[in-house]
Amino acid sequence: MNLIINFIKKEFLQFKRDKRMFGVILIAPVLQLIFLGYAATLDVKNVKTAVWDQDKSVTSREFIEKYEKSGYFEMVYYTSSYNELNELIDNGEVLMAIVIPRDFEKNIYSGKTTGLQTIFDGTDGNKALIAAGYSIGITTSFAGNVMNDFIERLGGKNSPLTKIPAIEAETRVWYNPNLATRNYMLPGIVGLLIMIITINLTSMAIVKEKEIGTFEQLIVTPLKPYQIIIGKLVPFSILGFVTITIVITVMRLWFGIEVRGSVVFLYLGAFLFMLSTLGLGLFVSTISRTQQQATMTSFFGVMMPMIYLSGFAFPIENMPQWIQYITYIIPLRYFITIVRGIILKGIGIENLYNEYLALLVFGAVILALSSLRFRKKLE
Repeated sequence: MNLIINFIKKEFLQFKRDKRMFGVILIAPVLQLIFLGYAATLDVKNVKTAVWDQDKSVTSREFIEKYEKSGYFEMVYYTSSYNELNELIDNGEVLMAIVIPRDFEKNIYSGKTTGLQTIFDGTDGNKALIAAGYSIGITTSFAGNVMNDFIERLGGKNSPLTKIPAIEAETRVWYNPNLATRNYMLPGIVGLLIMIITINLTSMAIVKEKEIGTFEQLIVTPLKPYQIIIGKLVPFSILGFVTITIVITVMRLWFGIEVRGSVVFLYLGAFLFMLSTLGLGLFVSTISRTQQQATMTSFFGVMMPMIYLSGFAFPIENMPQWIQYITYIIPLRYFITIVRGIILKGIGIENLYNEYLALLVFGAVILALSSLRFRKKLE
């Protein structure tokens, strides 16, 4: 029993001496808890919506105002054609679009049934399903108000021969018609697996050599620092591409999820993303002395914030504004947008240009800074 107690004391003393591990174990989880408390919400608010109002009447404006006052929808675009709606949804700028036909007001107050169309981006089935429920409720409420107003105009008389106006909403869901959450989550796993392999394994492989003493032997070889860096990073890059191939194959054969866009552009996005993750793994290896440190640092300090703030599981638009600003420095955010856009929507680099550019900039900067720090450690 005394041996166990003494061993426990030794572990606490070692923990006290290691300030890096102290920060990773105590400070990082607290930060993660704070981020999770704000980010982990599945409520759908501020649904970005585009409107094509072909009627432009008082009634159509009242109908749109009903959406705005609900607190769930944000009318961010007013378009003049169907093509504009298509482009906004393809680019991910809106989740929902409303199409109000001509003679909307005229048909209502002449006692005719009036149709309108609501279109949803179904790549995120959960958000689209909830937003569709909100939309149906608003339309039903508005239709009830119209009916009551129509009856009041008749002097409160309602007979079987009276034509009561009605509104029929035609709802369409694009890219994920069944609103299956699996179709939304599985493409994002591509980014998670790449991140785990390249960050965690890169950092641990280098630290392991430090622990067993082979890293010192590597330093005294004729190899130059940049050659060592390339030799360390290339194998994990290859593993990353192998992982993507396996995931895409399983999604296609097992789950029936096909890549609708270009596989070449998908691999290009993965390569740019791996520039960031390999750089981060290299950086973790320079600040870690043991494999335990590397694991804890990469998991709590890098991977968990990227998962929480990338939009993988929690909608970014539901987070507080100050956290949304932080998400712009998360490389996984841009890669997940690329993966879901190519696999589910079939869009190309012309729609995802900003995401590719962001990954290129982040990857070049992170990998360059990490390589410079790693070279200093070697020297």
